[in-house]
Amino acid sequence: MAETKKIKTALVSVFHKDGLDELLAKLNAEGVKFLSTGGTQKFIESLGYECQAVEDVTTYPSILGGRVKTLHPKVFGGILARRENEGDREQMRQYEIPEIDLVIVDLYPFEDTVASGASDADIIEKIDIGGISLIRAGAKNFKDVVIVPSKAEYGILLDILNKKGAETDIEDRRMFATRAFGVSSHYDTAIHGWFDK
Repeated sequence: MAETKKIKTALVSVFHKDGLDELLAKLNAEGVKFLSTGGTQKFIESLGYECQAVEDVTTYPSILGGRVKTLHPKVFGGILARRENEGDREQMRQYEIPEIDLVIVDLYPFEDTVASGASDADIIEKIDIGGISLIRAGAKNFKDVVIVPSKAEYGILLDILNKKGAETDIEDRRMFATRAFGVSSHYDTAIHGWFDK
């Protein structure tokens, strides 16, 4: 297993776009390709970068009012596939699954929505499903994938890119995975607290 991995393709799916432009500029300069949905895709393209739509990979549109965008085997296969596993590689070829090396997520603001006094219906729509799933998938496969689980980590990745280019080592990826499960745990705890009130 190669400990150092090159970032070639990044899936970017974020709620908060602030602070993302500097990171995208560096990734673009390093030749990283972007894959995204909806508002994030428009934001990336507004900065002048090419960005492939997730819908073009999955051949499915965003459905159910945006509740289902990234939840598809071609997306999750691209994140979860073990690069050194020949069976996984064969299935990636068979089903035309692209390798996704970097996942950048910033979840729907559940706690802020609760704090704003929003209705129960609005709060429920701010329970992120695709984003939290992307975080868990990227963190599980940290041997091959870099997971940036919130805007708090944008700067951390930028520092690594500035030092090493679009390459990470296993310690970098494990650190991001640890932070990712921290984000996931905090998010689910907040949701549980709201349901349990």
